[in-house]
Amino acid sequence: MAPTNQFAMPDVGEGLTEAEIVTWHIKLGDVVAINDPLVEVETAKSLVELPSPYAGVIAELHAAEGDTVGVGSPIVSFGEVAGSTVTGPSDNATSPPVTPPPSESVDAPRDDLVDGNQDEDDVRQPVLVGYGPSRAKVARRPRKPGYQAPSVPSPPTGGSPRAYASPPVRRRAKDLAIDLATVSPTGEGGRITHRDLEANQSKSVLTAAEPAEKRIPIKGVRRATAQAMMSSAFSAPHVTEWVTVDVTESLELLEQMRADRTYAGVKLTPLVLILRATLSALRHHPEINAKWDADAGEIVQYRDVNLGIAAATPRGLLVPNIKAAQSLGTLELCESLGRLIADAREGRTQPADMAQGTFTVTNIGVFGVDGATPILNPGEAGILCVGQIVKRPWEHNGEIVLRDLCTLSLSFDHRLVDGQLGSEVLAHVARLLRRPALALVN
Repeated sequence: MAPTNQFAMPDVGEGLTEAEIVTWHIKLGDVVAINDPLVEVETAKSLVELPSPYAGVIAELHAAEGDTVGVGSPIVSFGEVAGSTVTGPSDNATSPPVTPPPSESVDAPRDDLVDGNQDEDDVRQPVLVGYGPSRAKVARRPRKPGYQAPSVPSPPTGGSPRAYASPPVRRRAKDLAIDLATVSPTGEGGRITHRDLEANQSKSVLTAAEPAEKRIPIKGVRRATAQAMMSSAFSAPHVTEWVTVDVTESLELLEQMRADRTYAGVKLTPLVLILRATLSALRHHPEINAKWDADAGEIVQYRDVNLGIAAATPRGLLVPNIKAAQSLGTLELCESLGRLIADAREGRTQPADMAQGTFTVTNIGVFGVDGATPILNPGEAGILCVGQIVKRPWEHNGEIVLRDLCTLSLSFDHRLVDGQLGSEVLAHVARLLRRPALALVN
């Protein structure tokens, strides 16, 4: 089958130069329509599903799962469907399809996309992935007499049904070299979960000898994170300060909020109050919501607080941010935080969600750790680290009693944040967590 069109790896965001093929949704010989899902790719920032810009038969796959492909390199070729021709991104459904002449290159630009004489309103513009809808009036092509929708073939006798799993689970399975067809699903609707992978791996360890070492390619999010941390650590002079806070009153306030019907159905955690205290500190000390621009010889102070939340995911550490978080009420902040964490864990975080962060909070307390010296995200001057909350003996009202304590640490770029400013920011957060009622009068 001679290919008639090729689809090249697009730039799926922020000038990225390559992406890894994670999962093909099609195979050779499949018939696809425009916007049918073709492939899931992983960039240095997110998982992205690419839709088909053409309709036709899959004639060739130019890369296998696990391959890294440069932007602009072909990944799939399309051929003609028997008895018809391939339709491209700008085909008008009211006109007969046109097959490019044999002399044209398979990846030559479409005349109907670049013709400068065509009415601008009738041109389909390329977007982030594939093409946007035409603004011309389009009618649906009528079905041919006797047409029947193609049926989904059943697996051959003795074969295994398709394994259902989210992108992060599939990615983790690939890292662990686990065949999803061998995993027994326990998730809702027969989906495979991370626990299922762990159970399968434990069973495999018992039945096979463990190799002396395991080599894992450094790519995708992990490589991008490593490069960013190296750049930050050796370009910005870090200073870290610590404070241990009695957060007993904050936890009591949290219980009162949970009993309030305003927050019914909303997940309330101590992190929400910590974010509120942090936003208050940044409002009073906007100098830390900034970055050092060495090329311009300037300190850039941001108007909005795009509050980054470090999230541990199967793909590595992601830091999506809540845009203009200073303008959100507590309920809106809770809802935004919930969506952000859910998207990160399910692999739905997009490059735009992680762009333009101005200040970051990382919560290592969920791992049972007291404190750390976090590394700044590039382009930010501060990052707050939150340790676990534990009951410990503490002086309160002249007596030693058990209180809920939490250790906070603040790392900052010492080029634009001096010790006084860093200390005032950390003390402000600690003061509001120790006495949350102060927020009402300040």
